[in-house]
Parts: sequence; structure tokens; C-alpha cells
Amino acid sequence: MINKRLLIKNLLAHNDESSFYDKKLQINISSKEGKAKFLKHICALSNSNPNNNSYIVIGVEDQYNHITGVDFFDDSKIQNLVNAYLSYPPVIQYENIPFPHLDSDKVVGLVTIRKKETKEVTSLRKNIWKYYIGSVFFREGSMSIPKKIDFQLTDFNSEIVTAIESHAQNNIEYTLDGVFDFMAQREDYDPKYKVFKEYFVMCWSGLKKSIKNQIFYSRVDIALINEQVRLFYSALDAVEISYDKDSFQITEYVNLGLSGENSYFKLEKTTITFGNNATYNIDSEFLFSPPQYDKKALRHIFNANNALIERLKQGAELTSQQKSDLKNAPATYLICYFNGIEAAITQLKSAKNLLFNYSEEAYALYKKSMRILRKVKYN
Repeated sequence: MINKRLLIKNLLAHNDESSFYDKKLQINISSKEGKAKFLKHICALSNSNPNNNSYIVIGVEDQYNHITGVDFFDDSKIQNLVNAYLSYPPVIQYENIPFPHLDSDKVVGLVTIRKKETKEVTSLRKNIWKYYIGSVFFREGSMSIPKKIDFQLTDFNSEIVTAIESHAQNNIEYTLDGVFDFMAQREDYDPKYKVFKEYFVMCWSGLKKSIKNQIFYSRVDIALINEQVRLFYSALDAVEISYDKDSFQITEYVNLGLSGENSYFKLEKTTITFGNNATYNIDSEFLFSPPQYDKKALRHIFNANNALIERLKQGAELTSQQKSDLKNAPATYLICYFNGIEAAITQLKSAKNLLFNYSEEAYALYKKSMRILRKVKYN
């Protein structure tokens, strides 16, 4: 089993990006341009590495290989994006890898592009941004460039990638160090661990709270230590955790409502099932059903939100009630959108920089709402 933190270090030891890996400070697949560039690199790496895995490391400053980290990203449907836009799409996996020197809410993103299961060339199956249907990309050094469609797939990198992966294999020392590090870093959040199938080590932590006789956890951190992969992280939401001898289950709830009358709604259930042959599977089930409200009342709230954002834009001083309403604004816009007010999402996105500059809490609540929206759209 590969220790993903060690794998990233080994990849970065090749100071320059190459035809088998790329590094990015960040990616943005919420915009067409960001999606197009991401798909271009996936296409190029897949075509340049038909017989081996290839990688994109995210959260690394390019010039000096300084690891800065990115926000935790947990979209299990990113494969759908690749399948929708690429012909002969590769299997990809996005994982969140914690590093000890990063803040608790930051990770390094690792995208693994699996070796090809077919000898067909990967290409764009539809237009996106400035790239046209049928476009083929290939790696030339550290660049993803267009190629003529009649080029041949060639094995350039399988030997070196196999060596890099073999030097990143996990062992008992790495596993024990990982458990001790997790326990020390999360000592204020009641950390626990459990061994599955005498092989896999899961660590998790969180603040326990009881809501209507049901046990939830907040500020949850869950990691598979063997691979140094963070499976779940949330500073805000309520999470239910359960497990048996073969599996570990996480059910995430989101707190939504209007005028202080909030309820917890199931968002997603993730099940990690461990096999007897040192393998595991992760399955996600989307459970969210948005709350419904009177349309007239929502239109009034939507307009009030817009007026509040405008006051913030003008630099006007806010009352204590307006400050409270501002914290609720991202979730309120989300509810408006789920109830048919399409313009609410445009308003929410336009408020991003204002909320970022206003306070860390307001911006964290914005990111939470955008994460819910992303999951709803993908599902």
C-alpha cells in the first residue's frame, strides 16, 4: 500500500514537472476555464502514460516546491466530469493528504490518473471554453500541448513511476508514526483509532454533542493512516459515526433554516468497506432533500439579503442584527435557490470577496454553502 504523503515528497523531489506529473498551486473546477484546463491536463497525462499511473499535486508553489496547501475537497463525483467531457476517459481519484506543518483545515490535493485500460487515445468529446471537440493533448516536458489525432501511444515513464511508487510503500513504522501524530494533533477533540481486518488503521476525532437524543460530532477529522489520506474534514457540520468489524460509516448533516428556526438535514452517507485482501472501497450515497418555504416570504428575504450585501459593499456600518443576518446570508441564499429563486446563486457568488474580507467566519460559511451547492449539482 502506498503512503500518499511519501509519494508526494518523492514526486516533488523531481524538481521540474514532467510528463508523468504536474503540480498546481490550486485548481478551480467551478468555472468553465478552470474545468477546461483541468480536463486538458487529465487528457495529456493519460495519453502520455498509457502503462503507468500519473499524478497532479495541488497546493504546491511552483518555483520553489513550497507546500502551501488547499482546502479539503471531497467531491466523489469528479469522475463524472471527466466521463462527460473526455472520450476513452481514464479512471481518476482525488485524495486529500494532510501534512504536519499545514493548518488543520489545509491539505495537499493528489489526483491520480490510472493507467489506461484501453489503448485508445483520450480526446475531448465536446467543446469546453476554447478547446474544441476532438482535441487531443499530450505532455511535452512540463507542458500539456495539443497533438495531431493520429499520434501513437508510447510508454515513456512506466519504469521511473514504478520506482517512485515502490519507494513510497507504507510500513509499520510509518503507520505507528501516523497514529501518534494524529493523536497528538487532535488531543483536544477526543481522538480514537480502530484496526480493521488486522491491517487498516482508521483514526478519527470530533466534539461530541447530543441533539434530540442523537449523538453527533462537530469539528470532525477522519483519516486512513496506512495511506496518510484524510477521508473527511468539517469544522462546522454535524456528523454521525458508526462502524462494525468490516466497515466505517459517516453520515453528514447540514444545519439549515430561516429566522432562527433551523433543522438538521442529511446531506451524504459515506461507507468505507474493508476487504480481506488488503483492499477497501468507498461508496457515497447522496441523501439531501432541501427544505421548502413559502415563495412570497422567500422573495422578501432574498431582497433583504441583497440590501444587506449592498450595505457591506458600500462600507456602511452594520447593526448587531445585520451582522447576525450577514452570517446567515450564504445559507439563506442557498435556501432561496433550492426554492426556485435562480438569481440567488449569482448573488451568493458575487458576495464571495466581500465575505472573505469581512471575517473568517463569514467566509467559512460561504464555502460551506458552496460545497453543498456543488454536491447537489453533481448529484
